[in-house]
Amino acid sequence: MENIIRFTLNDLTKYTAHRSGEIKFGERILTIPKEADIVDFLKTTEAEYVLLGVPEDIGVRANFGRPGTASAWESAIKSIVNLQHNKFTKGNNLIILGQIDVTEAMNTAVTLDASTKEGRKSLSELVEKIDKDVAHTVCQIVAAGKKPIIIGGGHNNAYGNIKGTALAKGKPVNAINFDAHTDFRLLEGRHSGNGFSYAFEEGFLKRYFIFGLHENYTSKGVMETIKKHSDAVKFNTYEQIAVRKEKNFAEEKVYALSFISDDPFGIEIDLDALPNIASSAITPSGFSVEKVRQFINYFGHHKNAAYLHICEGAPDLDNEKNNHITGKLIAYLVTDFMKAKNGL
Repeated sequence: MENIIRFTLNDLTKYTAHRSGEIKFGERILTIPKEADIVDFLKTTEAEYVLLGVPEDIGVRANFGRPGTASAWESAIKSIVNLQHNKFTKGNNLIILGQIDVTEAMNTAVTLDASTKEGRKSLSELVEKIDKDVAHTVCQIVAAGKKPIIIGGGHNNAYGNIKGTALAKGKPVNAINFDAHTDFRLLEGRHSGNGFSYAFEEGFLKRYFIFGLHENYTSKGVMETIKKHSDAVKFNTYEQIAVRKEKNFAEEKVYALSFISDDPFGIEIDLDALPNIASSAITPSGFSVEKVRQFINYFGHHKNAAYLHICEGAPDLDNEKNNHITGKLIAYLVTDFMKAKNGL
């Protein structure tokens, strides 16, 4: 894991706001000592969850989206370390590994123009480099017997999550995606809209369920591709559940779990599925925050839940007074996943 910027005790001290009479997560969260081998440390510690950041928006840029997702990692960290360590959620069950070092790639990305063929090709090549680092790191975490919680970044990182988990498990894995979009688009060079299609094409993704797809933003071509692979790719739509009431949210969770739960599976959460959450593709309509929290609790409780990925949040795109809200939301989702193991 040579391309990791480790999160240190000094970082914890910098972000944690100590208060008399309280114990914050930042006072109990584990970090990996500078002199320690990361893999050895992960194998020997009792903490079950490993937090990993991918602070980039290169995949979003390559997909003609609004940049800003690189800011979610730091915003989330500020909220997570200041949660209360108590009987409901314990900070010492979480290791903050750190972040993928995307500094050079991000510096290059801001000089590229996605509207040109050459610029988009170069952005896709940068995404491919990040793919390798994400896949390698996730593989090492899962192989060490831990559950990674990955905070993006764009949804392009689903590819690395899936590949890394599949390599660690030695077989293809499944995924459930709480998303307004399929991210199952053409294999036209890597970007945030085709992480799942690349993982499927390359044999790392076995079964894929898209939960709450928005009908207005799914192309005819993508729907035809899904139909072609209907034995391995299934979905429901937000309109079927929340607008026309043709399907029931709770029943659809049961159905989706039955489709993916025979093998290890990843839980993918795209924040652009939630209304008015700052993201590259912000929406005015979608499932509530309570629904996504119920979703994570339900799927995270299953023994085959292998990782949680929270992506597309973009605090930099929110107004200045409220740009901490996205990080606070991510902190709720992280702890919901941690609590799900105990059925809380």
